[in-house]
Amino acid sequence: MKRRDMLKLAAVTAALLTTTALLTSGNAYAQDKKWKIGFSQVTTIEPWRAQFNKDILAEAAKHPEVELIVTDGEDKTEKQVADVENLIRQEVDALLVSPKESAGLTGVVQQAIDAKIPVFVLDRNVETKDYTQFVGGDNKLIGRAAGEYAVELLGGKGKASGNVVEIWGGMGTQPAHDRHDGFHEFTDKEPGIKYLLDQQSGDWKQDQAYNIMATALRNNEKIDLVYGHNDPMAYGAYLAAKDAGREKDIKFIGIDGLPNEGVTLVNNGELTATFTYVTPGAEGLRQAIKFLNGEKVEKTITLPTEKITKENAAQVLKDNGL
Repeated sequence: MKRRDMLKLAAVTAALLTTTALLTSGNAYAQDKKWKIGFSQVTTIEPWRAQFNKDILAEAAKHPEVELIVTDGEDKTEKQVADVENLIRQEVDALLVSPKESAGLTGVVQQAIDAKIPVFVLDRNVETKDYTQFVGGDNKLIGRAAGEYAVELLGGKGKASGNVVEIWGGMGTQPAHDRHDGFHEFTDKEPGIKYLLDQQSGDWKQDQAYNIMATALRNNEKIDLVYGHNDPMAYGAYLAAKDAGREKDIKFIGIDGLPNEGVTLVNNGELTATFTYVTPGAEGLRQAIKFLNGEKVEKTITLPTEKITKENAAQVLKDNGL
């Protein structure tokens, strides 16, 4: 089985397992629960999102006092808005939401806030500061780390040169802009670095990134480095380069660092590096429970990141039992 097929199968399997878990988590012994917490997830298809749900469900299993209701926005803003409206009508004690689009979810998040429901925004922010807490990685910091490493790969500070392809995540999401801005804080200081694309969005999808990269390869004889805003897109670019017989001439950097995805790809030599973006599910649920129990919570919880290269990928896999 080809590597790309294995990853697709793993993602589908994870999504199916997650869906099964969702059907049982919110209903069993609901009458014995103390807190009803709703979680609006944008999609369960992407591997990182499947892991996100797995993490929050595992944390919920540790808290018998919690009834967790999880919805799937099916990667559609209008569906996610409807999901949140439904959770508001159910009068959940707390709402966790990971938006598809910052602007698209702001209105309904504000509805929840106006209904006096504490709102915990996970991963992607919304365009209001009235929520109870934000939990997620520092995407600008991760972008800076990726940019600093790209400069190193291209010759070092003051000497870096090469042609770079950047494949954006969703243009309507703050993480994509932060990952772009952080990266360019380092790479823009190097006059020898040339950018070949202008804000080409792969919408976080492997197949869309493949198509973007295939076009870039046809139009450019020399590409030195690809920066994908997540690992699936970086891998999609790698596959396009491999199909064109040019993958050995290009460095590929991604973000997410899931052990069975990005870290494995780095260990296999398909990606040059990935930067871990820990899912906020478990921590978000812990923070919501803490708040509901009357404890004070911080406005922002920032999750850590780590650079994964060939040098430490095998150890990371070993630490995760892989």
